[in-house]
Amino acid sequence: MKLTILLIFCFSFFISNTALANKSEISKTRQKELFHIVKQDCGSCHGMTLKGGLGTSILPEDLVNKPVNFLTYTIMNGRPGTAMPPWKAIFSQSEAKWIAQQLKQGTFK
Repeated sequence: MKLTILLIFCFSFFISNTALANKSEISKTRQKELFHIVKQDCGSCHGMTLKGGLGTSILPEDLVNKPVNFLTYTIMNGRPGTAMPPWKAIFSQSEAKWIAQQLKQGTFK
């Protein structure tokens, strides 16, 4: 009986966490905020047109060989030894991934 209850609890916990992890959809309001942050804050180093400045170009043609996971990691953790700061205090993992995907698609051009 105790084992059955424990298994049900564990299964319920797993299902609820999976559902939360998969709920990575970004609201339209937050997308607009992220768009503004990328254009203003990222643009202050990567250039207002994102063609580069203090930071490298982050236009789609310059990100072709950079996987989304690499870009997401960079956004979240920064690049040690460079001016690229970590943004994990500002963005969730799913938001950083959304930004990386949008950068590769050219949304911010």
